[in-house]
Amino acid sequence: MAISEYYDALETRDPVEREWEQFARLPAQIAHAKASAPAFARILHDVDGDAIDGPAALAQLPVTRKSDLLEQQKAQRPFGGFAATPVVELGRVFGSPGPIYEPEARREDYWRLARALFAAGFRRGDLVHNSFSYHFTPAGAMLESGAHALGCAVFPAGTGQTELQVQAINDLAPRGYVGTPSFLKIILEKAIAAGTPVESLSKALVSGEALPASLRGRINEHGIDILQCYATADLGLIAYESEAQQGLIVDEQIIVEIVRPGSDDPVAEGEVGEVVVTSFNPDYPLIRFGTGDLSAFMSGTSPCGRTNARIAGWLGRADQATKVKGMFVHPSQVNEVAKRHPEVLRARLVIGSEDDIDSMTLHCEVDKGTATLARDIAASMREVSKLRGDVVFVSPGSLQNDGKVIDDTRSLD
Repeated sequence: MAISEYYDALETRDPVEREWEQFARLPAQIAHAKASAPAFARILHDVDGDAIDGPAALAQLPVTRKSDLLEQQKAQRPFGGFAATPVVELGRVFGSPGPIYEPEARREDYWRLARALFAAGFRRGDLVHNSFSYHFTPAGAMLESGAHALGCAVFPAGTGQTELQVQAINDLAPRGYVGTPSFLKIILEKAIAAGTPVESLSKALVSGEALPASLRGRINEHGIDILQCYATADLGLIAYESEAQQGLIVDEQIIVEIVRPGSDDPVAEGEVGEVVVTSFNPDYPLIRFGTGDLSAFMSGTSPCGRTNARIAGWLGRADQATKVKGMFVHPSQVNEVAKRHPEVLRARLVIGSEDDIDSMTLHCEVDKGTATLARDIAASMREVSKLRGDVVFVSPGSLQNDGKVIDDTRSLD
């Protein structure tokens, strides 16, 4: 696959210029969120937007997570005070599990998927077979709006009805597919079994689930170049793959951070943590929104020439809350214990079971552990979680880099 063009000049600008431009825009977006979205008027009440002039300043703002969004929406329908545009001025309203409701404004390419489609080879005049759902959730509309912005026509296939999907591809000869990778595999297998040609498909942009190398290879065998993107119903496009297939490139219209799960604190480059996004969307101005997804920044820039930061794709979920002896323990509590003791570089709470009795052991990376420090950390654990636990010291850098703050091993016992 060789695509030498770019969607626009933003993709290849100097990273320093990109950061300067984004943080020059951010104070106005914060002011807009405080003035137009009641929830952010409360959350950012004491924040001086003009002082948020770089990544370090942004990291001082609180993270708003999906669980916060759900609770606020229960109290204030439909959007919990996070939307800046009244319902009567919107184009659509969607629902996701929770339920959480998301707005879509009457604006071209509201979800910004055109950039990801372009990187995947879609061009004006293409017919796109869209197998994302058009029911309740916005996935179908997200990709359709991006395709329309590129000048593509769309066949709204939706999900299921595999035989009809195969027939439609045979009849209409679309050039591209959008949907989940596993469903594309099912369609191709069904077409072979039915003896129905679907050779018109030459490219695909997939999302919604993992794309392992084995699955990519199977689809490539059918003459289809397949790339992936990462998007959510709250934020639209977050990152997308290019022909280089070396990580996912962050979209130009958002700021992405990776923070330690359960905290507001950014992690070092390469460390797995929760994806946190600040959006410049005027209708849904989410500031430091925690997606609940795990990923990590990759070093350097993509060989394709796009210069924005890259993330390693979806690496799991950040919400690791679990019950111990009938009480919930949250990642934020583990981080609170670690913050009380500067000697602790990183911490991971391992939950186990001995003779059907729950146990907790806090593994702490420290340069030098002492019995006094262990006793003090254990006391903090009791105070913060209301539960007793053991403390084990490990050498710096020895805890696995997988984003886990709580590791529940009881299912393995």
